[in-house]
Amino acid sequence: MTDLSSPRPQARPAAGPLTGLRVVEFAGIGPGPFAAMLLSDMGADVVRIDRPGATRRANDIPGRGRRSVALDLKQPADVTQALALLRQADVLIEGFRPGVMERLGLGPDVVQAANPRLVYGRMTGWGQTGPLAQAAGHDINYIAITGALHAIGTPDTPVPPLNLVGDYGGGSLYLIVGILAALLEARSSGQGQVVDCAISDNVVNLMATFYGISAGGGWQDRRAANMLDGGAHFYRTYRCADGKHLSVGAIEPQFYALLRKIAGMADAAFDAQRDQAAWPDLQDKAAAIFATKTRDEWTRLLEGTDACVAPVLSLAEAPEHPHLRARGSFVEVDGVRQPAPAPRFSRTPSAIQASVANQDIAALLTDWGG
Repeated sequence: MTDLSSPRPQARPAAGPLTGLRVVEFAGIGPGPFAAMLLSDMGADVVRIDRPGATRRANDIPGRGRRSVALDLKQPADVTQALALLRQADVLIEGFRPGVMERLGLGPDVVQAANPRLVYGRMTGWGQTGPLAQAAGHDINYIAITGALHAIGTPDTPVPPLNLVGDYGGGSLYLIVGILAALLEARSSGQGQVVDCAISDNVVNLMATFYGISAGGGWQDRRAANMLDGGAHFYRTYRCADGKHLSVGAIEPQFYALLRKIAGMADAAFDAQRDQAAWPDLQDKAAAIFATKTRDEWTRLLEGTDACVAPVLSLAEAPEHPHLRARGSFVEVDGVRQPAPAPRFSRTPSAIQASVANQDIAALLTDWGG
């Protein structure tokens, strides 16, 4: 059996499923770097083009696993060097506002004329076209117009779900899907293409299930009133005796019955699991029960059973959870505890590659055969 539990930083060559893939990343923030991290963890050779004087912190986890070169893209000679690198690349990732790469002389027309097979990944919030394309924004703004932010939070207030839904779920992961799909198509056509990855588009796509429920009349267009938004007493979090919280997700009748049995929900009122009108009262009854024990006491009773219960852990607590420890879900690199590569591959395991800052571009071009 292959050991999947403990990836470690390694020198090139990599051994992951994307070994041999060459990626040029134009330095940015948020979803672009995270996408490049995923590609690197899976074996791609990622070279980041930094601004002169840029530095990397050890706790910049999304910036791990790169080689980097410093280029001033306002200087024609440095643009020429960037283009020389792109001639040898398979993928480009950039996250500037629409038009910036064109003004630098590195837009898709120029780059793909030099390298027709290159996949040109463009990561933005609003997309390359549309009324908001040139406007500034952040994750919270991009998800606000999609219906996602409205659906998340308390009855009174939408609550930002960190920047997981927009930047990373709707941004990085869709960019990866688009890049890999374009690379697969290029195997047969020999031609690259532009991937216009707009967070606002992608979060609308992520909301497909909920727009489907709504179309079928099963969604109340208000927060904390539906099964998956905290409205149901069997799918929400509860405050325990110690002020910590427990997650409960007992949707299926058999799981709900087990939750009732173990947690002592003997009141016949709990028979009305699917009666939405009863949910507010049942939330209060369940809250009173879960407030009688600490989070860890409930965890010992319920975790690992089909009652679908787990403790709500903090960022400090999560790495110590026995399941995550057993699977090696966290590793330590340069003294920084961080997430291990994911997903896992049985034959070509991913690994965190060594970072090399401020590499000489002439040496890098030689390495890439340019």
